[in-house]
Amino acid sequence: MPKPATPLDLLLLPSWLVPVEPAGVVLKDHGLGIRDGQIVFIGPRAEAERFVAAETRELPGCLLSPGLINAHGHAAMTLFRGLADDLPLMTWLEEHIWPAEGRWVDEDFVRDGTDLAIAEQIKGGITCFADMYFFPKIASERVHNSGIRAQIAVPLLDFPIPGARSTEEALHLGIELFGDLRHHPRITVALGPHAPYTVSDENLEKIRVIAEELDAPIHMHLHETAFEVEQSLATRGERPLARIARLGLLGPRLQAVHMTQVSDEDLALLVESNTSVVHCPESNLKLASGFCPVERLWQAGVNVAVGTDGAASNNDLDLLGETRTAALLAKAVAGSAAALDAHRALRMATLNGARALGLETLTGSLEVGKAADLVAFDLSGLAQQPIYDPVSQLIYASGRDCVKHVWVAGKQLLDERRLTRMDEQALHAAACAWGQRIAERTE
Repeated sequence: MPKPATPLDLLLLPSWLVPVEPAGVVLKDHGLGIRDGQIVFIGPRAEAERFVAAETRELPGCLLSPGLINAHGHAAMTLFRGLADDLPLMTWLEEHIWPAEGRWVDEDFVRDGTDLAIAEQIKGGITCFADMYFFPKIASERVHNSGIRAQIAVPLLDFPIPGARSTEEALHLGIELFGDLRHHPRITVALGPHAPYTVSDENLEKIRVIAEELDAPIHMHLHETAFEVEQSLATRGERPLARIARLGLLGPRLQAVHMTQVSDEDLALLVESNTSVVHCPESNLKLASGFCPVERLWQAGVNVAVGTDGAASNNDLDLLGETRTAALLAKAVAGSAAALDAHRALRMATLNGARALGLETLTGSLEVGKAADLVAFDLSGLAQQPIYDPVSQLIYASGRDCVKHVWVAGKQLLDERRLTRMDEQALHAAACAWGQRIAERTE
């Protein structure tokens, strides 16, 4: 058979290839070809051998999957990791985190904290993340430099925040950032109303109008705790999700983060509006916020993605670990060992995340024509043996230390567990310096 005229940039030959779409498929002895940042070939190894490739990588003992997608977080809060542990949500926020942010958060903090978060995520197999934090322009610059993919949500609250003296100023900066990055190949911009209890009806209506005009996603904490729902019923006479629906914000562009409280009426609203839910199990557990009914949502047809939340309440950005926790917790909450099996858990951490962020035609699965956003997990260790189902071993018997290689749009960001575009020693030094400064002022 004649060789193709156009060579591949890279041919990968793993032991197992898990495309995620179609669901539940594991391909043995297959190859994946990349050209110009896109997947252009998936097929049996014998067929792959007819291709000319600038580089061929054998990946024995490795599972090749779509890169993980962290659908919710606050990247720069890595610099507050462990600062205020073992506290309920509102005490944690009002007495510790918000005062610390008022004192410390500036452009330098966001630059260094976002770099630290990006590096941690790449080393954990994450190729795309959703960020919602102050100084979003700085965060977008760090994403651009690093090579990772991200959705940057512009935080919007009714009171002044670092980088914006008012909601109007934050909206103006958000519109400007959206325009600047409209054609960026790896960055999208969303509007980020913080939560129902921090954003008024008037401002939510402004956000809805702007989101519709820009066709921008909306990223929002919703139904994070029972107290949030009870407070809304007491003061407004309606549940927060019903209020958001009344104001016209529900729909495919809305990413509802947490949703630990879901009534029958809430479920109907989520299904009818095609709203995505972002599940953050470990943060919810640590803050005792409640349990998102993942299996119930999934069976009703709601798209459920997974996120780590910020490192200040988790305390890591380990999406593989988060996905394992999600799978185990879903079984306990549903009272069924069959709930959220390993293959669906991986789908939640990949394609469902892409769908929630509006990126499902670009990333989230291994399909010809999609971006080459990939992770190679090394399953050759003793702890993974024997291997009957590699996806089951990945979810239930592996940690993020098994992440060996990461590519985004065909560019390798992690090679043999080493960052290719970021200086790990410099990141470590910067984080330690911030920690020393913050600790000295809080003692």
